[in-house]
Amino acid sequence: QVQVVESGGGLVQAGGSLRLSCATSGRYAVGWFRQAPQKEREFVAAISWSGGTTSYADSVKGRFTISRDNAKNTVYLQMNILKPEDTAVYYCAVRNSLTIPRVNEYEYWGQGTQVTVSS
Repeated sequence: QVQVVESGGGLVQAGGSLRLSCATSGRYAVGWFRQAPQKEREFVAAISWSGGTTSYADSVKGRFTISRDNAKNTVYLQMNILKPEDTAVYYCAVRNSLTIPRVNEYEYWGQGTQVTVSS
């Protein structure tokens, strides 16, 4: 059974930082998504199985960094210069593939972790 568990969310002031973690039961291509109230879920960032390829939404480029520790089966999302519009539930999703999946190809999802950025 594939397990995907997010952690690291919380309340932070605008301009601050948080690091989210996504612990999985194996090694996968991993994506981060977020969903704000009354909005659709949107792609944030993704990383390939090896970690050699990453992808970011334009809204987070230069502020967020995705990385992975394959020895720990954990993917991180370092979020810097946070803005109130980054407030959302952040979800981690995985697919058993070497390359970064298309947005609709992720197979397993975590329960999400809340990130709230105050102004």
